[in-house]
Amino acid sequence: MADYTKLAAETRTKFGKGAARKLRAADKIPAVVYGHGTEPQHITLPGHETMLLVRTANAVVDLDIEGAAQLALVKDVQRDPVRQIIEHIDLVVVRRGEKVTVDVPVVVTGESFSGTIHVQDLSSVSLLVEATDIPEHVTVDVEGLEDGAQVLASQLELPAGAELETDGESLVVQIVTPRGTADDDAADEASAEAGAEAGTEGGSAPADSE
Repeated sequence: MADYTKLAAETRTKFGKGAARKLRAADKIPAVVYGHGTEPQHITLPGHETMLLVRTANAVVDLDIEGAAQLALVKDVQRDPVRQIIEHIDLVVVRRGEKVTVDVPVVVTGESFSGTIHVQDLSSVSLLVEATDIPEHVTVDVEGLEDGAQVLASQLELPAGAELETDGESLVVQIVTPRGTADDDAADEASAEAGAEAGTEGGSAPADSE
């Protein structure tokens, strides 16, 4: 069984911007827990521990809401667009054994064939996975792939038990030769040929006589 981050939460009875500002000043974050037909619970979370928790996508947290245990998935994190401080968090009630649809980051590893680069078209894919066993990421290995190679969503190696929700024909990564490199090579070849022709013509021309 996974070892989830535990957070002690408190119920929240005051609402509005003023109340939220006071909570953040006290290093607490307003949040709401909902799902599975339960009444939404308005709570506050400890600021520092919560900020560390949400650095990981799809974090699952073991809440202690004033003595009542509740497993929940971080669904949405709302931040101030300028200061980037967390203003509010939405958490969804989850139960062991149930499956949820989540967006999982795609991480590219390896080096494609010499002279080529990889272009990542999808930064994440949607997976149907057990709520208590959400992968941190899905890996795509491009080692040695040559120009023109493509990796589709259906070709991804998924963790055991995970099901792909993203369209299988979606392009995840493609291998290309940078256009500037090809153009530069062509220009160098043309310049070399022009120089050779000029040298030949110059060698056959008679010298000027005085």
